[in-house]
Amino acid sequence: MSSEKKQQKEKTRLHSRNKNRERYDLSALTTSIPALNNHIIPNKFGVDSIDFSNPVAVKLLNKALLHHHYGIKHWEFPDENLCPPIPGRAEYIHYIADILSESNLGKIQNGTKITCLDVGLGASCIYPIIGVTEYGWKFIGSDINPKSIASAQNIVNSNSSLKDKIECRLQKNSKYVFHGIIGKEEKIDVIICNPPFHSSIEDAQKGTQRKIKNLSGKRVKTPELNLAGISKELICDGGESKFIQNIIKESKYFSKNCFWFSTLVSKQSNLKRIYRLLENTAASQLKTISMGTNNKSTRIVAWTFLSKKEQNEWRENRWE
Repeated sequence: MSSEKKQQKEKTRLHSRNKNRERYDLSALTTSIPALNNHIIPNKFGVDSIDFSNPVAVKLLNKALLHHHYGIKHWEFPDENLCPPIPGRAEYIHYIADILSESNLGKIQNGTKITCLDVGLGASCIYPIIGVTEYGWKFIGSDINPKSIASAQNIVNSNSSLKDKIECRLQKNSKYVFHGIIGKEEKIDVIICNPPFHSSIEDAQKGTQRKIKNLSGKRVKTPELNLAGISKELICDGGESKFIQNIIKESKYFSKNCFWFSTLVSKQSNLKRIYRLLENTAASQLKTISMGTNNKSTRIVAWTFLSKKEQNEWRENRWE
């Protein structure tokens, strides 16, 4: 297969509405962000690609993707914070749109009738950016880090397409996920969460080493990581399993405030415990969606406490 054909080959595992299905159009991306030109190198197959072992290159690539596909011209946040891969983040949003459509007689929900809460907004504000630009939804983003909230708010203020569509809320008590964020009478159509999945810095280092090797073919003993940045975004006591356990327990309290709760689950071994917890909390409906980008597989687990009657009433009162 020629280099040109390799460039055009689709990433067939991606969602059909994902703008990043085709191989990166480096010409278009470097037009959007010229500095990206300095970081194009042959990959392990000899095809022009990005130096994924270099954090600067990765950040420039994702800036270019946001500019080229989503019209976001200003996306600045501290280098100490994680730079999210755009294709994978877009996957979550598109599959959530599918879940909402299944509850809306098969019709994709576009516009501000949908309010989505992003738990763990982060400094990059990435999920709300994609949700707003792709579907026109309204977003609430919560985070325990004041600096991340300030960074996300600056991104919103710097892009006219995001203004008045994303509200950033600081979680002042790290013991809670929804308490202090969701108002007593507030209605949320869907909640998303990309939980921290490492239980220690050592685990995070190993994960980054594997990721760089998969993407670039390089074995890097000491990947460039700013531990101050990743400590709150990637690491928590008990890792992914404990974080999701807390989400499920607290979701029961807000069972009538939200239609769909959801979370990403990166470790398949955590699914049995998650299903057991959801059964114990009497969730009325459960969905599991598998998805994958390049060398990584993950899944979405979504649940609701609403009965069929309550789901119909929600649709009629809020969406129709």
